[in-house]
Formats: sequence, structure tokens, C-alpha cells
Amino acid sequence: MTAVTDRTPTRTEPVPTRRGLLALPEARWAAASLVAFLLGLAVQLLGGPTWLHWALYLVCYATGGWEPAWAGLQALREKTLDVDLLMIVAALGAAAIGQITDGALLIVIFATSGALEAFATARTEDSVRSLLDLAPETAVRVRDGVEETVNTAELQVGDVIVVRPGERIGADGEVVEGASDVDQATITGEPLPAAKQIGDEVFAGTLNGTGALRVRVTRDASESVIARIVALVAEASGTKAPTQLFIEKVEQRYSVGVVLATLAVFTVPLLFGDDLESALLRAMTFMIVASPCAVVLATMPPLLSAIANAGRHGVLVKSAVVMERLGETERVALDKTGTLTEGTPRVVRVAPVAGQDADEVLALAAGAEHLSEHPLARAVVAAAREKELVIPNAEDFRAVPGHGVSATVGGKKVTVTSPRGFESAELEDAGHTTVVVTADDVVVGTLGIADRLRPDAAGAVSSLRELTSAEPVLLTGDNKRTAAQVAAEVGISDVRADLLPEDKVAAVRESGQPTMVIGDGVNDAPALAAAHCGVAMGRAGSDLTLQTADVVVVRDELAAVPKVVGLSRRARRLVQQNLVIAGAFITVLVVWDLVGHLPLPLGVAGHEGSTIIVGLNGLRLLGERAWRRS
Repeated sequence: MTAVTDRTPTRTEPVPTRRGLLALPEARWAAASLVAFLLGLAVQLLGGPTWLHWALYLVCYATGGWEPAWAGLQALREKTLDVDLLMIVAALGAAAIGQITDGALLIVIFATSGALEAFATARTEDSVRSLLDLAPETAVRVRDGVEETVNTAELQVGDVIVVRPGERIGADGEVVEGASDVDQATITGEPLPAAKQIGDEVFAGTLNGTGALRVRVTRDASESVIARIVALVAEASGTKAPTQLFIEKVEQRYSVGVVLATLAVFTVPLLFGDDLESALLRAMTFMIVASPCAVVLATMPPLLSAIANAGRHGVLVKSAVVMERLGETERVALDKTGTLTEGTPRVVRVAPVAGQDADEVLALAAGAEHLSEHPLARAVVAAAREKELVIPNAEDFRAVPGHGVSATVGGKKVTVTSPRGFESAELEDAGHTTVVVTADDVVVGTLGIADRLRPDAAGAVSSLRELTSAEPVLLTGDNKRTAAQVAAEVGISDVRADLLPEDKVAAVRESGQPTMVIGDGVNDAPALAAAHCGVAMGRAGSDLTLQTADVVVVRDELAAVPKVVGLSRRARRLVQQNLVIAGAFITVLVVWDLVGHLPLPLGVAGHEGSTIIVGLNGLRLLGERAWRRS
């Protein structure tokens, strides 16, 4: 445990460059399409000139439809027909037979969906780039006793660099001189700085404490742990299973079938002597009633309602695809620090020796630690203040990196140090970090410091176990003893400790089951990207983790995670119901149009009626009752 003496470490955190929504061309086109649609709808409802609302709707078509149309044509060149092009054709067909409002609405839905997907992708890319800023651009290299500042990319294995207090370490390496405490939460997720001495390994991008270090570089910059995190996130994001809604999985065959059937409905009557206008009207009616608009809308309302309901309860689900995937979860992997625990060290026990008062021991320790900015010191001072103890002033304050602090407090020489030569089996076995408090070289007590468990952790783990087919697993970079203690308290038997980010990715992929990963730190980001569904704890989550995750628990309530999984499964059941309803309507209308004569107004009414029915069915998930039942 260390503290500041005459210099406070300066934390230079990266400031990621984020692209706003309107900075993306897809978003600007979607916004223009939406504005044109709303203006056209207003003119139409207010009885304005027909030419004006048609003109506005055509602007909506052009601004919102050109990108999916172009993408559809590009796919067509590759001999594939996707639902985007079919939707554009259906929208044009709707306009051709006078139903331009329905077509414009379809265009707006598709343009908005594409813009949101592009925005999510851009934010993730920005966060990955910002992670590289954790590693400093320059480092101080020592050669032949001479210090020189060089670009970290120029460092070679075997070079020695100087890392002063408060600086970020420029390369992965081994300490060859000095001692300090290093905050390496970005790599291991550990809540407390790790003491580093000669022979210990350090990582690029981690923050040095108050001691000066000399580090021999052991890895090239491109092979550093922080660089591997970036590579893992990019690789996992690129190889993740395609994010498709249920209807999109059959879009190719359905799209081809509808196009061929529409051509047949148009050409066959012509061959038997039907007039052109009648054949075209029948074909357009067929395309309207057979188009997957109703199926798409049957899918979206339950998922969007579930997203809205989850949002009201502090859970941000980033897309309808994610809401659908949540319900497929069969296995849950959880991080420890900041996920099952609060992520902040606290004094959980004061153990005075015989004849000493617990409050007096805590007050002496707080007095000695009051000038320190070490996380353990802040925990000790916070504990004294919670008990409303008077914290005495300290003089002759000294800090020894990796060992502890000493000061004169109330006329006594007080030290707060690591327990070398003093065993505290009870605190150690409980998974607590132990510090020893001495007064005038006599031990007066020990303090047990730990990262406190979230109040809802055990209940959340139990609920997740009931929802899945496999036992939950704990994945952490922390030590085995602490991990086992936390796992025992929440009821997890499968514990993996001392893991680096790539180890977490391997653990996620090993089972082959759809796995949900819940985490909060930079070191969790690759696992979240590789998971079937990644969930980030919002309050403590790093920027990269929040952008990589599919779901963000904004209020930091772990108990909300099983709730949203249950809500997803209800939404999936409603989607299945809606698909049956929409499919039945489409079948009846198509058969009627093929074997009889389906009037266009009746076809449109049936098509829109099915949309209204499935829409109302999906809105059932908006209510508070739906969240409680989840």
C-alpha cells in the first residue's frame, strides 16, 4: 500500500472521439426521410393539396429509399435477392396504385433501422480506437545511462524504460529496478493496485503509482496485452453470428418467391386475353397482400415494446435483434469486480488485538492514511467517517511503495502496512485484503478490506440459473482465493480466476452454447464481443465495454438482468403468435386474389388490418405487469 508524498499522480485518461448520430450519412438520410414523411402526413390529414403531400412523400422515398435500393441492386448483381429490395419494390407498387402513405411509412421504418445499426457500429469502432490511447505515445528509454524520449512504437524487446510516478507504462515488460503500486484494472479487472517489485510483470497502458520504476521491455508494441484486447474485440465482433431477426433468415427464398409469383400473376392473365390495366392491378394487389410488411411489423412491436419496458426499468437493449437473442441464452458467465461486487474496496472488519479498542485502531489508521490517495487509504478514511470518528492529524508522513505508510498520529508512531510476518488467517481465509496497524512498533490490530458484494447478486445468480440450462460460471482476473470466496457467497461452483482477456474469450467459446457474458471493465470487452449476448454494468462500465455490449444495465441493478431475459422470452412467444396471425391473413388474401377477384381496397384493408392486430398484440409487453411476470 502506498501514498503520495510531494506529488499527486496525474491520471491522463483517453478522451475518445465519438461520432454523433447525425455525423453518419445513414442517419442524415433517415432524418430527412422522417421529416418529409411527417410533413406529408400533416398536409394530407389537414386536407392540403394532393400534389403537395405526394411531393413530400416522394422526397421521403428518395431520401430514405435510395440506400437500401442501391444495396439491394448490388446484392442482385451477386445473384441474391434480399428483403430490402423487395420492400422498395413493394413501396413503389403501393405508390403506383395510390397507396403512397403506406409505402412512405415502410421506407421510413427501413431507413431508421439502417441508421441505428450504422450508429451502433460506429460507436463500437470509436471505442476500440480510443482504447489504443490507453498506451502512451511516448516513453523514456535509457541507453548507456542517457535518457531519451521515443515513440513507444520504436521500443524493442530488451530496451529499458523509466516510468515515473503517475505515468502510464509504455510497454509490456519486467521491473528491473524500483517498487511501486500499479493500477492494472484495465487488464485484470482487480479493484486494488498491484504491488510491483523487481522481477514482476507490468503491462502497457496501466497506471503507475507513487514509486519510480525501470522496466525492461519483453513484448513488441503490437503484441502487448492492450493491443491484443483491441484485436480480440475486432475479431470477435467480425466473427459473431449474423444478427438477423427471424423473418430475415428466410428472406431470400420468400423474396424470390414473391417476385416470381407477382410476375406470374401479371403475365398469365395477359396470355389469356386480360387487359393490361386489369392484369397490372391484380399483380400490384398481389404484391401488396403478399409483401412481408405485415410479417416484419408482426415481429417488431413485441420486441420494441419489450425494449421500451426494459428501458423504463433501467436496462438499455440496443436493438430488436439483441432483444430476440437474449431469450436464446443457455449459459451465463459473470465477471467479479464491478459486476457481482460493487467495485470499490471497503473496510469490512476491524480486528483489534486484546486490550485495544476497535474504534481507536480505526481512527489511528485513518489518521496515518489521511494524506494518501491509495484506494486502500480512501477505504480506511471512509470507514472512519461512516462511524463519525474524529480523525487525528498526522505529521512526518511517509509512504513506501509496495509496503505501506507511516506517520506520527497523536504522539504515536503509527504504521499501516502489509502483513509481512503477521498472520491473520481468519481475514485471509475470508478473501479479505489484510493490513496491519501498529502504534510505537506494537501491533494494535488488523483491518480486513474487501470489495463488497452487491445486495442483489445472489438472487440474480439464482434467477439466471433457473432461466438457463447450464450452471453459471465466474470469470475474473482476480486471485483464486478472493474469487472462490465471492463465488461461494452467490452460489457459483464453476470458478475461473487469474484470467487475462483472451482467457475469458476462450472460456466463453468453449461450451458451444449461446452464452451471455456480464461484465464492466475494459478487460471484459473481448468476452462481451465474443458472447452470444454481452451485458455491461452501466455505472462502473468502461467506455469500450459500454459500446461493445449489446445490453447496458444503466441503474447498475444486477437483478434486472434475469428480468430482461424473461421479458425477451415472452416477446419471442408473442412474435411466434404474430407470425401465425400475419401468415394466416397473407395466405387467405393471396389465395383470394389468385382464385377469385380480390378488390384492391379490400386487399389493402385486410393487409393493414392484420398489421393492426399483430401490432396491438405486441403492445401487451409495454405494461408494468409484463415486467413483473418476467
